[in-house]
Amino acid sequence: MRVAVPKETTAGERRVALIPDTVGRLVKAGFQVVVEAGAGERAGFPDPAYAEVGATVEADPEALFGAADLVVKVQRLVRRDDIGCHEAEMMRSGTAVISFLHPYAAPDTVKLMAERDLASFAMELVPRITRAQKMDALSSQSTVAGYKAVLLAANASGKFFPMLMTAAGTIPPARVLVIGAGVAGLQAIATARRLGAVVEAFDVRPAAKEQVQSLGAAFVDLDLPTQDAQDAGGYAKELAADHIRREKELLHERCVKADIVITTALVPGKRAPVLIPAATVAAMRFGSVIVDLAGEMGGNCELSAPGQTVVHNGVTIIAPLNLSSDMAYHASTMYSKNISTLLEHLAPQAALKIDLQDEITRGACVTHEGQVVHEATRALLNHEVSV
Repeated sequence: MRVAVPKETTAGERRVALIPDTVGRLVKAGFQVVVEAGAGERAGFPDPAYAEVGATVEADPEALFGAADLVVKVQRLVRRDDIGCHEAEMMRSGTAVISFLHPYAAPDTVKLMAERDLASFAMELVPRITRAQKMDALSSQSTVAGYKAVLLAANASGKFFPMLMTAAGTIPPARVLVIGAGVAGLQAIATARRLGAVVEAFDVRPAAKEQVQSLGAAFVDLDLPTQDAQDAGGYAKELAADHIRREKELLHERCVKADIVITTALVPGKRAPVLIPAATVAAMRFGSVIVDLAGEMGGNCELSAPGQTVVHNGVTIIAPLNLSSDMAYHASTMYSKNISTLLEHLAPQAALKIDLQDEITRGACVTHEGQVVHEATRALLNHEVSV
């Protein structure tokens, strides 16, 4: 089975889907791996490192895609401006792709993959079940983002994070508020604590309290019924209007006392909830910093500008896009393990076998045999057609 690893051409993307160490293991397992020239360089993995472990380095992207049985990427299939063609159009009918697909945000790409009879698997749709833990790319990349968010905040802030006792007097520690205690939020909490800050965190999910406290942070409790705050997969759900109002009031009180606010609140498939309105930003301390990790989905702060850093009333608001790419070496290392584990699940004995009765395969599959098989994506496309 021939596995292709293209160069990522999406703006700002530095990661690579497979690193040399993982490629070496796949080659030993019977896979043929072809890597586009330069695919790993921006992540710290040069072409010779791939060649040394048995991969073929291919300079022609059309030849790479055209001969592949399966393509593995970080970002979804895109139009290649360097050759004037969409990556899906270079692939043969019946071949497959694994990547972050974001089908809700890119319905046209989903339609194209179905039209081209490509089997596609979205890394963000891998079910969160025990036997799929090693495939959980959302968690691995969120770990990177949560860590990096704290470093961005520390760099933008004019304050020390730890308490310092100096000849010039005692400097109190920075106060950090983390909104959303999922994987990114928990890593942000742990990193801010390691830097010596006083940290508190908020999450609507009841299970988060113990996790937050285990990291040495205080949990901000809304004191409202939370049994409907998460779905069966452990993700946050959209809340009722009154619940959101009370939540914003509580967060306003905590934000105005914080030096750093890091937001990570997301609802799968929907716009990120706006939890920090402009009025809250106006009431925050001059010199405070907000790092909004939900910027790609609209942002948790009303004044966030996705991909930009803006200043309002002395408050710096950073809304980075694709933050994991800024730590491309380790982000790629973790993602490579995730994607190779899914690949080996889909292709035992190095031969693709798509079994939609399997929970992992069914959950991650978006298109197959010319059809959109992922129910939520199919419903979205049908709605668009009927409008």
